[in-house]
Amino acid sequence: MVKIIARRYVGKENVYDIGVERDHNFAIKNGLVASNCFNKSHSTAYGYVTYQTAYLKANYPLEYMAALLTANSGDTDKVQKYINNCTSMGIQIDPPDINRSGLDFTPVAGKILFGFSAVRNVGQNAIACILSARNEGGEFSSLANFCDRVDLRAVNRRTLESLIYCGAFDKLEPNRHQLIKDLELVYEWAQSRAKDRASGQGNLFDLLGGFSTVNNTTKNNRFDSAPKASPIEDFPPQKKLQMEKELLGFYVSDHPLKSLRQTVSLLTPINLSQLGEQREDTKLCAVVMLNNVKKVMTKKGDPMAILQIEDLTSQSEAVVFPKTYERISSLLVVDTRLIIWGKVDRRDEQTQLIVEDAEPVETVQMVMVELNPQQAANIEELHRLKTVLQEHSGDKEKAKMPVIGIVQAENSRKLVRLGWQFCVQDSRIIVQALKNASFTAHSKPLLEK
Repeated sequence: MVKIIARRYVGKENVYDIGVERDHNFAIKNGLVASNCFNKSHSTAYGYVTYQTAYLKANYPLEYMAALLTANSGDTDKVQKYINNCTSMGIQIDPPDINRSGLDFTPVAGKILFGFSAVRNVGQNAIACILSARNEGGEFSSLANFCDRVDLRAVNRRTLESLIYCGAFDKLEPNRHQLIKDLELVYEWAQSRAKDRASGQGNLFDLLGGFSTVNNTTKNNRFDSAPKASPIEDFPPQKKLQMEKELLGFYVSDHPLKSLRQTVSLLTPINLSQLGEQREDTKLCAVVMLNNVKKVMTKKGDPMAILQIEDLTSQSEAVVFPKTYERISSLLVVDTRLIIWGKVDRRDEQTQLIVEDAEPVETVQMVMVELNPQQAANIEELHRLKTVLQEHSGDKEKAKMPVIGIVQAENSRKLVRLGWQFCVQDSRIIVQALKNASFTAHSKPLLEK
């Protein structure tokens, strides 16, 4: 291995490829190394591997993406990027399934299943115990059946709660709240049965289940005697997604921003995965989930915050300086959907977003202006529209509401977001002003109820 001790320009020199028969030394004047050239066999090997991976992705996309997710399962940013790639490729990612999942990400019936190893609080011993019980006795039919068949010393209560919260038992019972309540009773019931078996005791249902003349239905029905909690409503969808995120590191069964995908792509053509490609001080907005809020104090004693945010493509860091923090601190609540405005900042080779303003997506109103093709092609009409927007935009510092142009033809409808310089402060004032100028306009919430 060559250690570089100095760099300096020595003029033009011949550089030889080590693949040729002669003149392949890399040393030039004063013993300096001319270039860090790879030999031809190394380049060929890289090219061959590139061809192989491209072939696999093109011809076996399901298996390829499952392997890619497994290989990078320890890198949250990469896994989220690959899950987004799967979505764009039409590949669905399913949460863990107690009767189908294996150790790692697995391609099953046109989908990719989360593996048990991706679930927090589920250790290797617990996974081995679950897979062994399933291989020996077939699929689990209920929570009671599961608890009775696995070794509860390896699969403890915390492991079971994690599997329920992340959706692993949804195919047996979709009501996760009900399963959590049932677990409080079933776990002790299963432990008692395990102690009886260990001491050589049993019960009538165990004996009946042992006879070959008893059909499978009777065997399964013996678990009907397991205690159950009183019926209870399921967790709200937002709570279920929150627990999935906590245990898997990602939203899997759904995403809080998925319902906004079409609108978000219109408002924010730049997503968080493209943040590093933007020039410093580029102004942009993003619709994000707020994952974490870390409050810090400046040297002067002023409060500010460092945020962890994510959209449908990636996660990123955002900084809220004191003046902005004083204005929007009440909105900075974990698991809140926000539309944020800010600018790109680079520090220590890391790209982040400096937040200048924020608003909950539930309160954002867009101004919609309808134009026919003739108006959209008429320079005078467009200038008149521009004049109305500029005259009634309000305080430029507070003008954040986007204006969307709708060009309606006979068989097509095109939506165009006007530049951020045309954002407005009060949707009611601008809508009325546009109507007074004979434009068809209305306000529309970002989040449809």
